[in-house]
Amino acid sequence: MNNTELSNIDIIELIPQRYPFIMIDRLTYFDPIVTTSKFKVCCDNIFLDEGHFSATGLIENIAQTCAARIGYINRLNYDVVKLGFIGAIRNLKIFRTPKVNDVLETTISVKEEVFQMTLVDAIIKLNGEAIVTAEMKIALSDIDSNSSND
Repeated sequence: MNNTELSNIDIIELIPQRYPFIMIDRLTYFDPIVTTSKFKVCCDNIFLDEGHFSATGLIENIAQTCAARIGYINRLNYDVVKLGFIGAIRNLKIFRTPKVNDVLETTISVKEEVFQMTLVDAIIKLNGEAIVTAEMKIALSDIDSNSSND
């Protein structure tokens, strides 16, 4: 996939979340197995705790990278963005929490997809250093995300 094309897509078109609950800025890489996103931690982020991006924010960043992957697949298939839910988080390791203005690069790698469940390995890097690793299971619903905004 062309990275320029990905960076020109408004992330709102790919995920069901809306401000102030958006924890990724853009997709930077996509293939059927690996997806990468970027996110700059801003001073008004709802998941800041004493100037650091909290564990909750980091988990949501991974989940939204998963959502953007599915949203992009749906876009390619001319389908709508569907709601998804975190089914499980395993082996979460947070080596350090990022600060305001840090730019995170989050990569998910699909380990398994069965029906509407996706299991991924995730890694969040800051300046090339792994700061978070986890395994996450995402359950996709049949609910159109636009129907929840009515």
